[in-house]
Amino acid sequence: MALTALLELEFKADSLDDAKKVMTRVLDETRQFDGCDGIEILVDQKNEARWVVVEKWRSAEHDAAYRKFRAGEGAITDLGPLLAGAPKLGHFTTL
Repeated sequence: MALTALLELEFKADSLDDAKKVMTRVLDETRQFDGCDGIEILVDQKNEARWVVVEKWRSAEHDAAYRKFRAGEGAITDLGPLLAGAPKLGHFTTL
């Protein structure tokens, strides 16, 4: 069953230029990951430092493999210092 992951990120206001560079690289890698059917980035109209990344995955297993990759060899070590708080991740299916 297809899965949509919503990743909420809030960056430090003074790190937005660096955040765009890091996220461009990271999301290019993510788009190439097996089972990724697409990614969209939504930017809050009232707070440009708040983003929601919409990830479409072919299955929960594909998403789980991706999360395992990011927790290990694919860890994004340069993202943490740019964040204003902890990321929030939710998983959703279509009714």
